[in-house]
Amino acid sequence: MASAPSSTTSGIHLPDTARDLVKILVTGPFGVGKTTLIDSVSEIRPLHTEEQLTEASAPVDDLDGVRDKTTTTVAIDFGRISLPGGVVLYLFGTPGQERFRSLWEDIAHGALGALVLVDSRRVDASFDVLGLVEETGLPYAVAFNAFPDAPRHHTEEQLRAALDLEGSTPMVVCDARDTDSSIDALLALVQHLIDRHPPEHR
Repeated sequence: MASAPSSTTSGIHLPDTARDLVKILVTGPFGVGKTTLIDSVSEIRPLHTEEQLTEASAPVDDLDGVRDKTTTTVAIDFGRISLPGGVVLYLFGTPGQERFRSLWEDIAHGALGALVLVDSRRVDASFDVLGLVEETGLPYAVAFNAFPDAPRHHTEEQLRAALDLEGSTPMVVCDARDTDSSIDALLALVQHLIDRHPPEHR
């Protein structure tokens, strides 16, 4: 489904073809790959607010399944990607921990949709974030980030049932490290937004 961005901007300026500017959340639980996905697609130098994990955070940051993780986003990640047709996505990566819930709600203000990253090794870690997205009323797509040791035997029906997803909610598999794969996931969300609210004839 994916195609390369219509133009890549080496500087900070928007391409001349920019027509529709869209705020998108890239969200999901702690350690699921949000920062990595934004890094892989952003046409500008991404903004990160990562800090080292410390012993003080151990009681509140569950490292089960992400033992190798040494940093965490404490505010936002930010990137930008231009898509064909003049659509420009402003990507706001959210913190994944419950302690940042109020900040998450502030970041979500004004967003048109959300890409929810899920780790199939720990699906239950996504429940709180999916609940937040649904509470805000944001349309969303789900992308299973393909970690190397993730189980491959689950069917789409099993994964949908595990997350209690409606049939109309897009669900894809992506590799957050790979640009084309990450663009595919974003395009699935964009198509979902278009299907819900077709653009007026111009």
